[in-house]
Amino acid sequence: MSNRREFVVQLGVGASALVSGAVFAAAPMVAEADANAASLGYKADATKVDKTKFPKYAAGQQCGSCALFQGKAGDAAGGCPLFAGKQVAAAGWCSAYAKKA
Repeated sequence: MSNRREFVVQLGVGASALVSGAVFAAAPMVAEADANAASLGYKADATKVDKTKFPKYAAGQQCGSCALFQGKAGDAAGGCPLFAGKQVAAAGWCSAYAKKA
């Protein structure tokens, strides 16, 4: 009887891991109009950063090369701790940019 219980528990744990992975993969993109994104000057396309408002921006800086970017190399988007539960574009930029070491 305990083997059956263990199997059911393990099945539930495995299913919840699959579901949570699917939920993370389906996380919405952060909108540029989002209050937090706007305050950080986030742009989904780094080439559209207003260099007069954000002189810290330098050509070539993108979320994909930022230390905060949680996606893998080559991913079009990934998580960022500044935008909990949302993804940023790898080609994007915000004023919190910190080059990966």
